[in-house]
Amino acid sequence: MLSEFLEKKPLYYDKIDYERMPRIYQKIKSALPTPKIIHLIGTNGKGTTGRFLASALLNKGLKVGHYTSPHILKFNERIWLNGADISDEILENTHNKLLVLLEKSDAERLSYFEYTTLLAMVAFAECEYVVLEAGLGGEYDATAVFPKELTLFTPIDFDHIAFLGESIENIATTKLNAMQKTAIIGLQKHSEVYEIALKIASQKNTKLTFLKESDESFQTKISAISEAMHLPKYLSDNLALAACALEKLGFEFHADDFKNARLFGRLTQIAPNILLDVGHNALAAQAIAKTLEGQKFTLIYNTYKDKDFKAILTLLKPIIQDVELLHPEGTMHVRNSRMVDQSLLVQTLQELKLTCKAYEAIQDDKNYLVFGSFSVAETFLKEWQKL
Repeated sequence: MLSEFLEKKPLYYDKIDYERMPRIYQKIKSALPTPKIIHLIGTNGKGTTGRFLASALLNKGLKVGHYTSPHILKFNERIWLNGADISDEILENTHNKLLVLLEKSDAERLSYFEYTTLLAMVAFAECEYVVLEAGLGGEYDATAVFPKELTLFTPIDFDHIAFLGESIENIATTKLNAMQKTAIIGLQKHSEVYEIALKIASQKNTKLTFLKESDESFQTKISAISEAMHLPKYLSDNLALAACALEKLGFEFHADDFKNARLFGRLTQIAPNILLDVGHNALAAQAIAKTLEGQKFTLIYNTYKDKDFKAILTLLKPIIQDVELLHPEGTMHVRNSRMVDQSLLVQTLQELKLTCKAYEAIQDDKNYLVFGSFSVAETFLKEWQKL
């Protein structure tokens, strides 16, 4: 079974073999499907941008796949096929097909993410378009091996510093180097991203465009759709990038194209007094704090040790009443003990003058924000749904 096969693979590595995926891909690429691929790279907004775009293409009558990661409750969430998460039956059949294509040693060597990337591509055999979301990287990401019709860059910020570098220049260069023949740069926080993009595009002879901030008719149309969908600003920016991609692919976009396109877990209202967001970096925290400005929440939180949690909590502080720590021990997302030392987290909260205690249960008279990675969301939802 796929679940048993993946359970044997580490989810995270201290060091990554960047040659493994390209080498194994070359062996089997002739047997893989060749849909038009839209590659999504960035620090924030990949999932929602991808779902907006995939939903719009589907609503235009096309066969579409969307590969996203990680998942919250079930692996099937990673592979969206023509409007729904892949079924268990198709998933198992696809797993068996991929094992036939791969040499046994290669199947064993591939990382969790590398294997599931190839799995998704086999599942998308009948698709005309595939929206392929990168993991933590850019040019060295498992998703970068495929030929792309278009590359989209969502906001790029500090994240995964151990793998991508400690400066925004290093991080942006690694991500932007994945561009191929055509690319669109979404709205960016750091001006250096635009400068590096222009330099790399020139070197690669890439047709590069920027999100049309100055196009009044485009922005008016996006604003109207966003208002009708009740989108906060940062999700509206993701919608704009998806719409820009549609136009680049030769399609007009309309409000109906994005019907039911919001991705679960992105500032999702799961109860009258509970908001849930799987953001887990400073850029996500900044966007949420701005969206929820003037309100106060009990923050249900925990974090991985490789995240700048002090910066995240500092950004969220204006909307935090108090903090309740949820421990996602035992979930598949934290198999490798990625969680931060809890005494260090408590110390940081004390330095920020934020009171904290262990999460026990939801109170009807309080408003909650569940935030801090997919593992926190997974654990919270499983416990909450038992009530």
